[in-house]
Amino acid sequence: MSTPVTVADPNAAPKISPLIQLREFWYYFSVNRGAVIGLVVFILLVLTALFANWIAPHSPIQQYRDALLVPPAWVEGGRMDFLLGTDAVGRDILSRLIHGARYSLLIGAVVVVVALSVGIVFGLIAGYAGGWVDTVLMRIMDLVLAFPSLLLALVMVAILGPGLINMMIAIALVFQPHFVRLTRSAVLGELGKDYVTSARVAGAGHMRLMFKTILPNCLAPLIVQATLSFSSAILDAAALGFLGLGAQPPTPEWGTMLAEARQFILRAWWVVTFPGLAILITVLAINLVGDGLRDALDPKLKRS
Repeated sequence: MSTPVTVADPNAAPKISPLIQLREFWYYFSVNRGAVIGLVVFILLVLTALFANWIAPHSPIQQYRDALLVPPAWVEGGRMDFLLGTDAVGRDILSRLIHGARYSLLIGAVVVVVALSVGIVFGLIAGYAGGWVDTVLMRIMDLVLAFPSLLLALVMVAILGPGLINMMIAIALVFQPHFVRLTRSAVLGELGKDYVTSARVAGAGHMRLMFKTILPNCLAPLIVQATLSFSSAILDAAALGFLGLGAQPPTPEWGTMLAEARQFILRAWWVVTFPGLAILITVLAINLVGDGLRDALDPKLKRS
């Protein structure tokens, strides 16, 4: 009895190895020089946060009573053991900035993971189920989006109570509707395609269709949105910290540092300038990386 010969489908798309996909992704990403610079800065920030205990010259909460509001080392009256100066209670600003990178990156990561995970689930359900389920979920998301994000986060933190964890929960809930709407839109665009119909005909269940068949093809816009939400979360956390509803002193969070330095803006510029620059550089670097990801993941933007 002869063995049946399997004939390859000439219309089937050729499989591309992950290595080739990675090389193609890096090519389109690296075309954007700003994105590469942003990636380098972001990697340096991550390394700084990971090795803060070894990099920081002082403890972030150690108070030096003989060095109150010492200016940066290059300014008259500055000291070399406090390169960026000290704050009103004698804490080293450079050390607090280095340790503050941990909190800012942690806030961004937790907010994005929570908002992305919940948003994907609700977005998949809304787009796949349709009907009244879609209507109810989308009206709830529209209601949340009707409020300014920072104001809504402010109200939620005021209800939950000030603190780092409550602040992250509030910001994640505020960002969630963006991921829900984006996931739903991507799912609606994929539902009518042939590969979904084939999987349904082959007997795939609803959970497999949503999470194994449709979701992988919706990830590109979600990754870009997650990157941009990362920077927005850092900004909102800094704003809440500035208002006294975020991380509480003596936590070296950048927004909290700005709040503590408000009364010294005119007489000690360095206590305000350096935390503000840290937030600016971090957010700018992440946004540049987001632009590069958009160029690399969106087929419409890829240049031949």
